[in-house]
Amino acid sequence: MYAKPMDLNDHPSVMSKLVFLHVTTQEKFADISRIAVALYDKNTDKIKTFIYSGKPSPLNHYEAKLSDCYSLRNIATSHNGRIEQDLRVFNGSKHQHAQLIYQAGYRSSYTLPIRYGDELIGFIFFNAEREGVFDSACIQHLNLIGNLVALLIINELSDITTLASTMKTAIDVTHFRDPETAEHLARMAHYSRLICLNVADRHQLNDNFVEHLFLFAPLHDIGKITVSDNILFKQGPLNKVERKAMQEHCESGLHLIDKMLDNYHLTNLDHVQILRNVVVYHHETLDGKGYPKGLLDKQIPIEAKIVAVADIFDALTSERPYKSAWSNDVAFAELRKLAGTKLDTDCVTALIDGADEISTIQQTFQQLPSAASPY
Repeated sequence: MYAKPMDLNDHPSVMSKLVFLHVTTQEKFADISRIAVALYDKNTDKIKTFIYSGKPSPLNHYEAKLSDCYSLRNIATSHNGRIEQDLRVFNGSKHQHAQLIYQAGYRSSYTLPIRYGDELIGFIFFNAEREGVFDSACIQHLNLIGNLVALLIINELSDITTLASTMKTAIDVTHFRDPETAEHLARMAHYSRLICLNVADRHQLNDNFVEHLFLFAPLHDIGKITVSDNILFKQGPLNKVERKAMQEHCESGLHLIDKMLDNYHLTNLDHVQILRNVVVYHHETLDGKGYPKGLLDKQIPIEAKIVAVADIFDALTSERPYKSAWSNDVAFAELRKLAGTKLDTDCVTALIDGADEISTIQQTFQQLPSAASPY
């Protein structure tokens, strides 16, 4: 647990704010052993763990389709919370979510939906390790905590959406239009999340990190709005001067991001360093021959390594004016060649191991109407 200052605003991140609220809740209701938030992705129908407070459990790094979760589906449609005073009723359930809750040692729960207008944002879970914990006084307190957590989550996502929407407007105004952009951004964001989940334990990345990378990944090439069209859309190879101008898009992107964060007073946005690292370092390579800094393997942030693999894979498997789309297997073979010298081996393996999920992503995002956000 974090040390607990006197005020919620003393905590910089939404994760640490949740931990603070958990600690204060346990002062009144000691049996509340876990508070967690899962986000809902309407494009894939997936519920994904976002932040949590409490001991590690099988529910960390967890995702499932809402359509496969009967109880959560009912909560989403009814707009009401659900109390389960004895989770033994789910002991024989065939649903993985119910099985994992019971296996984690939780014996009662209270679940609330997070909604913004008519849109389902996700769920808040309060768990206890004994039955019958959620009496009327406890529920009254948790409803207040739940409303506060929901506001924190909505504000966090709204800030990210504001940033992404502003960047999209900048792209539109400067006529940086590519018919593949919307689909590419959505796919590579989901590929990035897939890779990140598979390397999370090895690199000690929590779900909050995973979901912020997913949200920030589509902004990786924002600096390209500063590159002239005759270079950006040139059909043949770039000359030395053009290549230098193209490579400047990473640092130009970082400048744009920092200026936008400052203009919109978003400098305290949670995990904003992930965004900066993705934008400026996603063209670095392990051998030090990438750009803009020529970093070596251990100097490159893991988030940039992840986005590099996701970006290259989608470029290989997408049709372009100058090339046909490669099959996934051929693209996998190319990634294996690059692993260890240009690309991170763990990240390449993590992507290839998710071949079935990759096919689902490709089918889901063949024609995405908007590139503003992967949600």
